[in-house]
Amino acid sequence: MKEILRQISEFLRSGFLVMLVLVSAALGIYRLVKLQIVAAEEENQQHIVESVYTQVIPATRGEIVDALGEPIVSNKIGYNLIIEKAYFPTDNKAGNAVIYRTVQLLKDAGYEWNDTMPVSKSEPYVFAKDRDRDIAEMKQNLRLNKYADAANCIEKICDDYEIGDEYAERDRRIIAGIRYEMLLRSFSMSNVFYFANDIDLKTVTRIKELRVTLSGVNIVEEAIRTVENGTVIPHEIGYVGPIYSQEEFAALKENGHPDYALSDAVGKTGLELACEADLRGENGKKEITVTNGDVSSVVISQEPVGGKTIQLTVNSKMQKSLQRRLDEHCQMLRNTDYECRNAYCGAAVVLNTKDNGILSMATLPSYDLADLLDDYNKVAEQENSPLINRATDGLYRPGSTFKTITATAGLDSGKISGNTSFYCDTNFKYIDTWYHCTGHHENIAVTRALTVSCNIFFYELSTRLGLDLLLDYERMYGLGSPLGLESGDSGGYLACPETYEKLGIPWYVGCLLQAAIGQSEVQVTPLQMAVVASTIANEGVRYRPHLIDSYWNNTMTEQLSVKAPEVAATVAQNNAHDVYYYIEQGMIGAAQTPMLPEYDLNNLGFDVALKTGTPQSPRGTDTFVIGYAPADDPEIAFCAMIEGGKYAKYLVRGILDDYAVCYPESKIGRALRGRTIGQVEE
Repeated sequence: MKEILRQISEFLRSGFLVMLVLVSAALGIYRLVKLQIVAAEEENQQHIVESVYTQVIPATRGEIVDALGEPIVSNKIGYNLIIEKAYFPTDNKAGNAVIYRTVQLLKDAGYEWNDTMPVSKSEPYVFAKDRDRDIAEMKQNLRLNKYADAANCIEKICDDYEIGDEYAERDRRIIAGIRYEMLLRSFSMSNVFYFANDIDLKTVTRIKELRVTLSGVNIVEEAIRTVENGTVIPHEIGYVGPIYSQEEFAALKENGHPDYALSDAVGKTGLELACEADLRGENGKKEITVTNGDVSSVVISQEPVGGKTIQLTVNSKMQKSLQRRLDEHCQMLRNTDYECRNAYCGAAVVLNTKDNGILSMATLPSYDLADLLDDYNKVAEQENSPLINRATDGLYRPGSTFKTITATAGLDSGKISGNTSFYCDTNFKYIDTWYHCTGHHENIAVTRALTVSCNIFFYELSTRLGLDLLLDYERMYGLGSPLGLESGDSGGYLACPETYEKLGIPWYVGCLLQAAIGQSEVQVTPLQMAVVASTIANEGVRYRPHLIDSYWNNTMTEQLSVKAPEVAATVAQNNAHDVYYYIEQGMIGAAQTPMLPEYDLNNLGFDVALKTGTPQSPRGTDTFVIGYAPADDPEIAFCAMIEGGKYAKYLVRGILDDYAVCYPESKIGRALRGRTIGQVEE
């Protein structure tokens, strides 16, 4: 029994020792495996490279709509072709192949691609004309010296990006142009490259089918600027375009726009430029995480916020009718009067007298904004410079319409009273020079002098005023400097020794007399003279003219602010009511001159106040009219001018008719109900 117990004891002890050895071995193996796994994980972690890039999500640009809420420029959802750096080949030759295949797809579909390189499209390569700044920037970007020619630039790009002889020379130029555009646009993980814009659904489908062979090429749906009503004040609306250079990009950032991307479209002219900060909105952001060269996640970190919608004071229907009337009047002059055979150009402005909001503003010739964006050069090269807005930037002598300003200066300063009379016998001698009047008016006071436009009355008055006093009143009326229109306007200049010195012509004392009747070197815009008329209508209160009525949110469901009337100056401060009573009576008398029935301003149910002018110009004689209506409670003020033409006053009845149709509940609208001639088109 003892032997059996001893054997059992030894067996248990041996088994325990074996178990101990096995457990120890297992623990050793476990620790060894664990160390290997940890080491492997640490080794893997050492080879993981993770980078995060921020990419811009463009905001929807705000619309510009007319006084009735009808869009002039808006947005549509369109398809843009882009290249994303995260997916684009890092190998130059592979990247060139992607670019080449994408270009072929665009060619087949009839699309252009983005290439602004200032070099000709084919050999022999030459630099583009009038792009010296772009050429200098290109040489700097390519690290070439200033003596490099266009061929040197192309060859440098081909060398840098390995664009070889496997491509035909024309294709090498295409790839080089796109490569340079990518460089210019700072193509990177943060900046996508816009290859082509606004492509059709058929082309989109084709590109998506071939995306497996087009690494980095993608289609994005974005809001694309579109012209809805391109004939409505196209000069003032303006247009958007890409950021053309690093210099422009830097300037935008310096002006308080740090979140611009080089791929952004920005306002270039007109309200698109002037209201860029309001229209552009706030771009969104997305974070792109790249792990070991592959995109591992894309997260939108900030949603974009659409820009504000801008509502204008301009009534599109009234605007189109004014443009048509101006054009038809010039056609009539050319067809019926040999002296007016070159009457192709003119301008007209209609203001709301309550705040100088612009109701309509025509310039002739004009253009369709859509045509300009389609082919800028074709529009720009048309006869008579349609790109000039003659209403805001055309400079003209105002002729006798200016006499209203001279009369204001005389009456308000006390140099004359309403009853002061001068004798007109057609001829007037000042020092050693004779000046003339078109009539023989005998003793005449200011009201009658305005009605019949007596030159000699205003010659006499100017000698009492002197130059400095006359200039003071001109400036109070807004002449000689820009009026501050949102889209910009010219200031013109005043007849004075300083102006004459700049023009290189001598100033004589007698120049004052010519200045007092709107001749000499007084140069004004039609907009300025419309403001003069409005200021008279408001008894000396001059409002800053404006195109913007209000701001709305992007969807135009909430009005954010309304433009308040802004008083720019008060002209007659001594005895305004009496001053403007005499001036207004003279202008009413001028409007009552009989005309053909379709132009007549009598028996309308209200009085019209106007003043005409026939200033001398390099073209011979221009024609001006300014005025307002109704005279006793003004609603609108206006100015019309025709270069080398006659009878601008014939446009007044049409202006009144159009206003009556567009604003039927106004005093003018109620008075002319059922009596308008040639109503605006629906």
